[in-house]
Amino acid sequence: MLSDLIEDINKFSDQIGVIGSLMGLDFGTKTIGVAISDRLQSVGTPRETIKRKKFGVDADAIDRLIAENEVVGIVLGLPRNMDGSEGPRAQSTRAFARNLSARISIPIFFWDERLSTVAAERVLIEADMSRKKRADVIDNVAASYILQGVLDRLGHVRAG
Repeated sequence: MLSDLIEDINKFSDQIGVIGSLMGLDFGTKTIGVAISDRLQSVGTPRETIKRKKFGVDADAIDRLIAENEVVGIVLGLPRNMDGSEGPRAQSTRAFARNLSARISIPIFFWDERLSTVAAERVLIEADMSRKKRADVIDNVAASYILQGVLDRLGHVRAG
């Protein structure tokens, strides 16, 4: 089954086509935030937060969402350091992607997620959301920021 792990937006665009939903994932130590785009790949919407258990259980939840939403590609936030280097969190994310790629047949694209959680937190604070409520939704809102960044970039790439 082995899917491709991609870091080039043009290659990702070629593999996914222009119709079909994309899934954005914000992979964390305790949770995985999930966002899904519309089939025309223009808007990413926060969907749910998967409470991490073990890889098989987490991957089953992702498989279910792929099937339910006819997902053609995954955008996985890669948590780089501010200087662009990759630390332990990025290595953990890459390991998760390698394991997931063995189970699915759609491409996985890495997207630099620096500041996505900060941006999501700022929006939720501006919306006057309580700290408790923010904690419940921050991961899937961060996933939607990651996904929307790629959707916007794909729009520019395809426009020429």
